[in-house]
Amino acid sequence: MSRSLRARWFNAAVFAAVVMLYLVTDRDRLSSPNGWIIPAVFAALVLMASPVLSPRRERHAQAAELISRAASGDGPVVVYHRPGCTFCARLKLALTGVRSRAVWVDIWDDPEAAAFVRSVNDGNETVPTVVIDGRPHTNPNPFLVRRALTG
Repeated sequence: MSRSLRARWFNAAVFAAVVMLYLVTDRDRLSSPNGWIIPAVFAALVLMASPVLSPRRERHAQAAELISRAASGDGPVVVYHRPGCTFCARLKLALTGVRSRAVWVDIWDDPEAAAFVRSVNDGNETVPTVVIDGRPHTNPNPFLVRRALTG
C-alpha cells in the first residue's frame, strides 16, 4: 500500500474515531434536533478523506503527455493534489459531479509529480496545482476548474 493510500485511510480512521467518541461521550446531546449535525459533518469528512470516493488517478508520466495535448486545447484538466490538503478537499467538493472528467495526480505517490509541482510553484509543493490548456494554476478558483471541465 502506498504512502498516500495509507495516509488517506489514516485520516478517514481519525475522523471516524472522533465521530465514535462523540457518540459515546455525549448521548444526551444526540436527543436534540441539532445533536446530529456534528456527527453528520464528521461522517462526511470520513467519506471525503477515504479513498472510496477518489477520482481517476494517473502517474505524472501519463499526465505529462496529457498536459502536452492540453496545450493544444484538446487535453484534459490535470489536478495535482495530496491527501489531507484542505484546499484540495475544497476543490473536490466544488467539482462534485464533474471531478471524474479531470485527471488527478497524487504528488505524495509520485515523486515526478512533486517535482513538476515544485517547478511551477517557485520550489514549493503547493497544491492543488491545476493544469488547464497547458497552463498551471496554483490553488485556482474552483469555478475556473469547473468551467474548464464542463466546456
